[in-house]
Amino acid sequence: MQVALVTVGDELLTGDTVNTNAAWLGERLADRGASVERVVVVPDRVADIARVVNELRAEYDAVVVTGGLGPTHDDMTMEGVAAAVGVPVEEHDKAVAWVTDHTDYEHGDLVEGTTHLPKGSRMLPNEEGVAPGCVIEGVYVLPGVPAEMQAMFETVADEFSGEYRHVRTVEADEPESALVERLAELRDRFDVTVGSYPGDHVRLKLRSTDEAELERAAAWLRERVEPTEN
Repeated sequence: MQVALVTVGDELLTGDTVNTNAAWLGERLADRGASVERVVVVPDRVADIARVVNELRAEYDAVVVTGGLGPTHDDMTMEGVAAAVGVPVEEHDKAVAWVTDHTDYEHGDLVEGTTHLPKGSRMLPNEEGVAPGCVIEGVYVLPGVPAEMQAMFETVADEFSGEYRHVRTVEADEPESALVERLAELRDRFDVTVGSYPGDHVRLKLRSTDEAELERAAAWLRERVEPTEN
């Protein structure tokens, strides 16, 4: 299953907020065997959200959107997603009922727009907050607050799947540039993908759906790199 992530918020683009949601979702989706193919950050503008979501949902199995939910002036995500799928935003009866039954708010106390979702969408309750999320035509809309996003994602996690990729890590006490030829040979010999992450030493992350093949590849590579000192 191929997935794209869209994170919404001017604060992400200006650097006022670190995009931890994309990192968490990428890791969680990978754990389920889904493949995250794109991560896009967009501003709080309906047209930008609609254009990006529309493009991505045509290309990938699912699109996960986080941020910009609620009734405040910069919460544009529901309108953007609704525009992407060609439906209006309207008050959602199940969202009203859930908020009334599970929070301290009465319907009349809610700020206008809190329970407005794209027409025909499936409401996702917000166990850690108030503003609900939704699912419509393969687009999953989650809050931007990390605790709220994580709790809501877990309610739909089973809807994301794929062939699990096993992981092995090899650490090398060599410059990354010195490893190019060996990594090319590794990819020729074995059906694995390799990520290279430099720092105090180079961390080589090998992935494969075939665990036995992965073990052979990791063993081959460990014999051919300079090990780090423990």
